Amino acid sequence: MYAIEINGLTKRFGEKVAVNGLTMSVPEGAIYGFIGENGSGKSTTEKCICGLLPLSGGEIKLWGKDYRDQTVRSQIGVLIEAPGCFPNYTVWNNMKLQAANLGIQNEDAEIRRVLHLVRMDGAASNKFKNCSLGMRQRIGIAFALLGNPKLLVLDEPINGLDADGMRIMREILTNLSKNGTTVLISSHILGELEKIATHYGIIRGGKMIREMTAEELNADCPTYVALRTTDMERARDILQRAFGRADIDEQTGEIRVYGAYAENVASYLWGNCGIAVSELRTAKISLEEYYIDLMQEGRK
Repeated sequence: MYAIEINGLTKRFGEKVAVNGLTMSVPEGAIYGFIGENGSGKSTTEKCICGLLPLSGGEIKLWGKDYRDQTVRSQIGVLIEAPGCFPNYTVWNNMKLQAANLGIQNEDAEIRRVLHLVRMDGAASNKFKNCSLGMRQRIGIAFALLGNPKLLVLDEPINGLDADGMRIMREILTNLSKNGTTVLISSHILGELEKIATHYGIIRGGKMIREMTAEELNADCPTYVALRTTDMERARDILQRAFGRADIDEQTGEIRVYGAYAENVASYLWGNCGIAVSELRTAKISLEEYYIDLMQEGRK
């Protein structure tokens, strides 16, 4: 079953079309990475899903029901932009207000549960204004988790986090997914998203241009041999003829050879051409590279 099904979603702001006939499917239990440039329509789509913006056209279904149905609306947890907290209130008191707003029973036990999930047990007495960015992001996740929702909609929850904060956030979201929660997450930090996402949707100009599973992305991202030699230009030309595709990466300066094994590349250059290899490794196209190539193709 799909947790989210979107067909022909359109959202206009006056003459501006922010989302243009978007179609999107998020399987139940997935961590769905929602990717796109600034202004591509990601946040607008998320706000439409959450009922924060009226639709100009199209339809949204959650677990097969209209997104406005109260039985499904109560199953959504949301963090878009930043948690709405009172800066001079403690984390605990802010959580109490949100729990009361949601009509949660046994609110103290529920608050303790979600603070434990996001590794914030010891910060309940901190004033919100004194919390770091990473702590605030986790507090926002805790807000979204109140009431144990089946769907989390998260807008850029890992931006601005340090390495440890990102690791904690990955663990939180992975554990939630394992327990059956569906996560829709947008982020510009594609390297982090690639570590946890099970599905992807890439949006441009308000339109969905590609949806895929992590397995499909992996199949579309080939491995390659990266190397440096004593004669880069000559080596590139030789390897191009021998193996079919060899490029010099503009960013790293390395030669990339596709469809070959590292030992074959090194032995071929030395045995046939007398060119020594100084560095040699095997790598794989990343989500970020895949995304950049896809965006560039769309502009040609």
